[in-house]
Amino acid sequence: MKFRKKTYIAVGAAVLALSLGAVAASSQEFLAEIGLIAEPGEGTPMHPHERAEMIAGFDQAEAGREAYEAVTIAAQFAEARTAPGVVAPGAYGAAFAALNALPVTKGTWSEPTRLPYDGDDPRYRDFASNSSGGAGLVTGRITGLAADGAGYVYAAGANGGVWRSATGGGQWTPIADRLPSLSSGDLVLAGDGSLWYATGEANTGATSYVGSGVYRLADPRAGSFAPTDRVGGPELESTLINRVRFAGGRVWAASSRGLYSHPMGTNAGAWTLEFAPNPAYLPGGASAADPSAAYKNIVNDVLVDARDAGHVIAAVGWRGGDAYNGFYEKTAATAWAKVNPTGAIPADDIGNVTFAAASDASKLYAVVQSPKLYNKPTGTVNSYLGGIYVSNSGSPSGPWNRIADSPKLANSGSALKQSVSGKGYGPGIQAWYNQSLMVDPADPNHVYAGLEEVYETTDGGSNWKTVGPYWNFYFPCWAIDDAHNTCPKTTHSDQHSVAIGGGFVYVGNDGGVYRRPVHGAVNSQGHATDWRSLADGTIDALQYYSVSVGRDGAGVAVSGGLQDNGTSILRPGDTVMGSHFGGDGGDSLNDPANACRQVQEYTNLAMRVTLNCNVNAGATDEAHATSKDIQPYLSTPGDEPARFIAPFAADALDASRWVAGGQHVWVNTKGFAITGGKDWRNVYDLGAGHLATSVAVSGGTAYVGWCGPCNNAGFTRGIAVGRVDDPSSWHQLAMPELPNRYIGGFGVDPANPAHVYVAVNGFSRSWTEGPGAGVGHVFESTDTGGTWRDVSANLPDVPATSIKVLPGGALVVATDLATLYRPAGGTNWQRLGTGLPLTVGMDVEYSPTDNAVYLATHGRGIWRFALAQL
Repeated sequence: MKFRKKTYIAVGAAVLALSLGAVAASSQEFLAEIGLIAEPGEGTPMHPHERAEMIAGFDQAEAGREAYEAVTIAAQFAEARTAPGVVAPGAYGAAFAALNALPVTKGTWSEPTRLPYDGDDPRYRDFASNSSGGAGLVTGRITGLAADGAGYVYAAGANGGVWRSATGGGQWTPIADRLPSLSSGDLVLAGDGSLWYATGEANTGATSYVGSGVYRLADPRAGSFAPTDRVGGPELESTLINRVRFAGGRVWAASSRGLYSHPMGTNAGAWTLEFAPNPAYLPGGASAADPSAAYKNIVNDVLVDARDAGHVIAAVGWRGGDAYNGFYEKTAATAWAKVNPTGAIPADDIGNVTFAAASDASKLYAVVQSPKLYNKPTGTVNSYLGGIYVSNSGSPSGPWNRIADSPKLANSGSALKQSVSGKGYGPGIQAWYNQSLMVDPADPNHVYAGLEEVYETTDGGSNWKTVGPYWNFYFPCWAIDDAHNTCPKTTHSDQHSVAIGGGFVYVGNDGGVYRRPVHGAVNSQGHATDWRSLADGTIDALQYYSVSVGRDGAGVAVSGGLQDNGTSILRPGDTVMGSHFGGDGGDSLNDPANACRQVQEYTNLAMRVTLNCNVNAGATDEAHATSKDIQPYLSTPGDEPARFIAPFAADALDASRWVAGGQHVWVNTKGFAITGGKDWRNVYDLGAGHLATSVAVSGGTAYVGWCGPCNNAGFTRGIAVGRVDDPSSWHQLAMPELPNRYIGGFGVDPANPAHVYVAVNGFSRSWTEGPGAGVGHVFESTDTGGTWRDVSANLPDVPATSIKVLPGGALVVATDLATLYRPAGGTNWQRLGTGLPLTVGMDVEYSPTDNAVYLATHGRGIWRFALAQL
């Protein structure tokens, strides 16, 4: 995950202090200490290369800010869907069946963001942008890759399903859109040419979305996945799958609920649970309701000995460490038992692990994350990588030799090389989240390893090159204008998958798919000069958190905040989308009458306002920026506790009244004339540990949903209501009628602010083992939340995240599987139109300019439905 540059240093300092227990001085002292701001009286403008050093220094010195981001968003997405307990297998399957039974309205969805998205767009070189960093064309996170020798490449988006290219990358076609889950864990070609798709993205535990099982496509070059391609029964539903491996006629699945296997020759029959270190914590077990249950049976990878199919090794464990963490082994004659790997791998320090074997079985490699480093106090370590190891015997038992650690990789041409001060953020700071590993099938000493960056060795690990640096800002070749920027294009950061086929290596990361020749060219620093982005616009796996729309000339401009890809903007006439804000894009709003008047969030209420769509040819400092920092704060910027994606909204009837939610409720009545964070007014304290999850405002009345604690260890939620102009009017609602689940969003009747609907996330008590899970997903109040009634009717039992009241009274609800519609005066729900993939809807908004609904999905871009079709 990337950060916005110097603009948001205060956020990193404050959030680390608040959320990770760091002991920090004031933000200004912190910044001066790490050398990112001048001492008083020092205000000399920076040369571009000095700015590059500053950016790199921030990158290194924030000491885990990015790791915090990845941990936080993964946990918060999971919390919204599982609280107050644990979701049992079968939940998504049942929701899918109920969804298919719904009637469908007239009309078809279109996809405005099915265009190339340029992270380096020269139109948007504002100080708050990451444009010119070198990643180029990007899309969303790619967690699975497979390639054959005939030019067919398959890519799995984190929550976008599977895409096929018959041209070695590019001209992509989705081939999994009929499945009930598009969350992707692994993607593997078997020896018979079939393609195996494991759903449920797994990044060492709590992550975005669970899956619906494993699917096998017999003819991936021509076919597409169907629900009938599922292997086994519901055993792997609502589960995360790290890895799929084949050996001895069986397929093995390393999941968040243990290690499973199934015969490869048939889809029939249940999966066999081969091993779970703590079975009492599995669904239905005696400890299934324990708050730690989701972390007690994580299998990160599995390896079957190439010389003995009865000899199986499993890498098991939670990234933060647990007594059960370690390597486990079984043979044809012995049961599963914990073993001590011989050699350099410490048996008591095994977290997330990825294996990769040479095709001739002569060598075995492993990336190992260290729980001990992960649990060190914030700022005391700059990496969580235990090391990259090799077993030169090819045996999973070892002996293992360490061939790389963070300092060695940092000195291989890395953009994350430690700064002169020795503080910082080194390779492997996200080793629990970023891991990929591949051995060249033609050479057991040629290995590609992925952490935040892409590394390559051609001599079995004696020497490494950073062939895909994190970004180019650190290097002397960089300049903000393209005419003077001589750096080669690099990959996006945060690697998750890798494949070799047809003479190319493919890497999947938070920015999509990149390709280069297996034996490609490098420059004097070891950086590859031949990376090519394959995000040509036909693979729209973009993971939006929000969407905002407004009039732009005679048309509509569409923008939205993205996971690790900043904020995108699409203006009328554009053939390429631009990235006008960097980092992780969060919530957003704009003036419906002038879309270039926008507010965009980085994270945690770090908000900026622009009046010109943030068009800027090149700003190397805040003074020349075309956006302004307007983050609300109590006494120091960054001191307001807030969720990673913190909510804010403008009044539906007055675009100059805004409400934002952290622990406090903040009001701005200056609209786009706001000049800074102090223009916000703190009108209400939700309570210590309570953080806003949703905000809606209409006619001066605001509704703010919150949670805290937000996980299943004592989950609590609530709704606060008040007038934006009267702090004394604010109060908490009793709401005994609502389930004890996460508040997803509000829809306020524009004609009557006392008439409001709420969308409730998670699953009902039929699937959730937790106190007060209740039933229902949409509730209505006509007395400003004093009383509520369930209007879910035939709406499937599936997490609901956003709701809007349309002109005339119809309702639109975004859920984890589809967008649903209830006509004005109706009681039952329908699927809204056709053509929309079965993916997670995050934010639904209405555009009066073109009378259309816009939907931000977390894995398949932004979609539009013209209401005139109804």
